Amino acid sequence: MIVLGIETSCDETAAALVEADGDSPSGRILSNVVLSQLDDHAPYGGVVPEIAARAHLHHLDRLVRQALAEAGLGLDRVDGVAATAGPGLIGGVMVGVMTAKAICAVRGLPFAAVNHLEGHALTARLTHGVPFPFLLLLVSGGHCQLLAVEGVGRYRRLGTTIDDAVGEAFDKSAKLLGLGYPGGPLMEKAARSAADPDRFDLPVPMKGRPGFDFSFSGLKTAVRRHAEALGSPTDRDVADLAASFHRAVGDSLVDRCDRAIKAFRADHPQGRTLVVAGGVAANQMLRGRLQALCAKRGFDFVAPPHALCTDNGAMIAWAGLERLRLGLRDGLDFAPRPRWPLDPQAKAAPFAGAKA
Repeated sequence: MIVLGIETSCDETAAALVEADGDSPSGRILSNVVLSQLDDHAPYGGVVPEIAARAHLHHLDRLVRQALAEAGLGLDRVDGVAATAGPGLIGGVMVGVMTAKAICAVRGLPFAAVNHLEGHALTARLTHGVPFPFLLLLVSGGHCQLLAVEGVGRYRRLGTTIDDAVGEAFDKSAKLLGLGYPGGPLMEKAARSAADPDRFDLPVPMKGRPGFDFSFSGLKTAVRRHAEALGSPTDRDVADLAASFHRAVGDSLVDRCDRAIKAFRADHPQGRTLVVAGGVAANQMLRGRLQALCAKRGFDFVAPPHALCTDNGAMIAWAGLERLRLGLRDGLDFAPRPRWPLDPQAKAAPFAGAKA
């Protein structure tokens, strides 16, 4: 089976083709084209929805053609089309969904409306063939969740952020320190420059608390207070504060994941893998902390390659392929969704600002 995937949920316009044999738990990426809008949004310090939607509309057709050309295929070889149908910036989501529907209507192909978060969740199966069930830490600019992944479309949320997502905390802290946008890579670069992670006493959110929820609002506030107290921070000040921030985030993620591993193992004795996915999963310092935790607990640690952590079409194509080969196809009347939780039965986060 070969599936074309389209991703337009935020500020990357992407198209890809993936292939799998029979019911194989892993697949092959035939092409994966991603156009970043970073330069368009950098002057604003964040993503501007209207600019993003217009860029998707301008570039998507060309990128679909490019993905087909790089795979050496025509649409006559494609068995289905998948597109991110939510959650995300609704203008951009609509562009991708309408493009996918048009191709399906003209070619008579099945359509898969993919939850963007499921795309991230299943990437480890595309690249590593990870069997179900597995424990997932989903960390990005808009999401921070721990989920038990029991199968395609079967997710049980253990914990979520009660305020800010970890990626948002990276971006806001980087802005406070004058590092620019996007914050995650710039904060990690600063933290690696001979910095002292113990210089600033930053809080470790939720450490030792019952449950599996996250919180990063207080940490972000603590960074701001230290930055203001420094007045005009030197490069060394910025590096040390970035390193201290990494230490606090790492301590928090390790604490939450350690508790989740114990609970997951009790409910799923056959499961033995922690998967970390989403844009923040590209952070090598945090990967190292989580990998050490897994080694200590006798768990396997899996993170997708760097290029597949951030938004891309291959993950959407793969999630669509997994759904289509199970007979899960969607009608062309499917409506894009700005919000779409992986676990609809999960209770709402305690505060209105939570990302779900």
